[in-house]
Amino acid sequence: MAERVDVVIVGAGVGGLATAIRLGAAGHRVVVLERRAVTGGKLAATHHDGCTFDVGPSLLTLPGVFDELFSLAGTSLAEQLDLRRLDPQFQYHWPDGSSLVVPDAADDTAAAFDALAPGAGAEWRRFDGRGRGIWDVSERTFLAGPMNGPRQLLRRVRSPADLWAIDPLRTLHRLAARCFADRRLVQWAGRYATYSGSSPFRAPATLACIPHIESRFGCWYPMGGLDTLRDALERVAVAVGVDVRCACEVVRITTAFDAGRVGGVELADGTAIAASAVVANADAEHIYGDLLPDADELRTVTRAERSTSGLVVTAAVRGTTPGLGHHTVWFSPDDRAEAEALAAGRMAAEPTVYGCVSSVTDASQAAPDLENWFLLVNAPAGIELDAAIERSRLLDVLASRGTDLRTRVVGSEVLTPADMAQRYRAPGGAIYGASSNGRRAAFLRPRNRARLPGLYLVGGSSHPGGGLPLVAISARIVATMVDADVAVLGS
Repeated sequence: MAERVDVVIVGAGVGGLATAIRLGAAGHRVVVLERRAVTGGKLAATHHDGCTFDVGPSLLTLPGVFDELFSLAGTSLAEQLDLRRLDPQFQYHWPDGSSLVVPDAADDTAAAFDALAPGAGAEWRRFDGRGRGIWDVSERTFLAGPMNGPRQLLRRVRSPADLWAIDPLRTLHRLAARCFADRRLVQWAGRYATYSGSSPFRAPATLACIPHIESRFGCWYPMGGLDTLRDALERVAVAVGVDVRCACEVVRITTAFDAGRVGGVELADGTAIAASAVVANADAEHIYGDLLPDADELRTVTRAERSTSGLVVTAAVRGTTPGLGHHTVWFSPDDRAEAEALAAGRMAAEPTVYGCVSSVTDASQAAPDLENWFLLVNAPAGIELDAAIERSRLLDVLASRGTDLRTRVVGSEVLTPADMAQRYRAPGGAIYGASSNGRRAAFLRPRNRARLPGLYLVGGSSHPGGGLPLVAISARIVATMVDADVAVLGS
């Protein structure tokens, strides 16, 4: 006879673990099944050449979302992690040699913008004010529950002014060009679309809430690396009675004998687990293409354009880099050409490079006289790349921007879109599942409640999207539905 539980969660990424904590704390019998040998999904770390590297998220925003999650288990974020609020938050460099260092405090940020371009401080305050309005409305509408279409959003708005405040009809680039006179700052604002695997020339101005969130709530780093958050999520899940099993691959989501609702899951070794509900913390294309083949659902979820993938180089670098920050961005000389190349399925000739060197803040992440460099450039989902060639090209690009690491690298590893696709079962290696490109993108994301009763989708490829806080919010939405539905579906 098959093992039976209340809820099976497929995938122990952040969404799966956060959902498990909520349901476990509510008293449900929950088992989490993870194909890989370690939990965390894209929240992952690697170790080589005396350094530790976070190879997924590299900072934590909206920490209150996780504090609320942990409070359900009788603990807190402060008890689980040693968090540091970064100041400065980011350094930005342009090919003309100009730079912008963004501090943590708003007044200091405005002064930094003014130092780059006279009058830009006031422009930044107006842009940030627009982001505040977007966030405040989005939090109580778009993020307040499942999103099955525009009508569901309309039921949550208080007045037509809410729809205006979200600013979904113009692009982030258009909003930035309206707010900033200096082209460099228009490019700075556009980064918050590429930050989420999208194009600033096509993604909605709604994304202006992201830099506001960083300014208002801070950019946080957990000492010991982001992997400590993964460890805390697993630890808290186990503490509330969740059964977390790694190296357990789910090959099929099963239906009940009458095929009218979910039945459970089948594992690669042939064993089965019956459940009243199945929560899939996996890419929606993988779910409907492999785990529960459904041509209609697959056609629906693939209507949305995939987000970009990335090329990642982790490098142990000898010596000390003067003036180096924890987070640094070296901008492309032509952001539009970069976006057009990615849209055409090509690597940009002169890409923007993002770098994270957490050893600047946390000496435990690198051996003495080493720095742990994480480098990322956006790449089209599905592109085939030669790791060695791209590693060399990325270091050449960085050298051309004034930061030459080529003679200082003592060891490196490369992660390509194909590697991400294989590691995370993410088609094409798309980091965020669907992109935010287009006015309807938010409504094209896979629904949290599937058509098959008892099946739910959580994580970055479903509503409300990717990134640590949004995935945790996705878990809150799904756990609320499951908690209410399991009693009806039958335990």
